[in-house]
Amino acid sequence: MNVIDAAHGTVHDYPGGAAALAARFITRAGGSMSPAVLNSKVDPGKDTHHLTLAEADKLMAFTADYRVLHALAANHGHVAVRTGSETPACDMAILEIIARAWASNGDVGAAVNDALSDGRIERHEVERVRRAIYPVQMALQQLVMRLEEMAE
Repeated sequence: MNVIDAAHGTVHDYPGGAAALAARFITRAGGSMSPAVLNSKVDPGKDTHHLTLAEADKLMAFTADYRVLHALAANHGHVAVRTGSETPACDMAILEIIARAWASNGDVGAAVNDALSDGRIERHEVERVRRAIYPVQMALQQLVMRLEEMAE
């Protein structure tokens, strides 16, 4: 996913959208950011305003939506995985992670099948496969972390 699209989705999917979030962004002058400015900063079609790294960090903190983080990681060949967990490491937690990985594998298979169906691979098809693989990578990394928590 494109980082700007991820930021746009994060702002507009938040309950109340830009209006609700903008009030939480305190500017250097001490006032809040206007919804129009926040909208401009996450608008994929505008080149005049840009979300700063500090603002992207605040956006993720305010919304608990990490699409921007995942987009940055994926764009640079990395996978972002939450460290630690709210649930204790146990057999059921492991089973839930494995089930999530298996479910995501179906998406990978469908993306690969679609890409191969016409006998040629196009760039957009590779990107679709990459997006399908990302949740599997995250689940498998979480599996390893949980197993490490359980190790004696």
